[in-house]
Amino acid sequence: MRDFLKMVKLTRLNHVPVYLNSDLIEHIESTPDTVITLTSGQKYVVLEPAEQVVERVVEFRQRILSRGGGGDDRR
Repeated sequence: MRDFLKMVKLTRLNHVPVYLNSDLIEHIESTPDTVITLTSGQKYVVLEPAEQVVERVVEFRQRILSRGGGGDDRR
């Protein structure tokens, strides 16, 4: 699987797409722009409202879980 398919697609303020690893999101602020801070301290400002970012992360994780978690299912 390509790395960007493992991430959540969002949009920077200049309308350029950005793919973020949702496991690295530390917190999300609405200031009124949506600012996502990663565990590394790096910040991203995106067009999507905070609620939509959370929805995308939840949807992404649900897709992963519905596929069996991506683990090794050989028995």
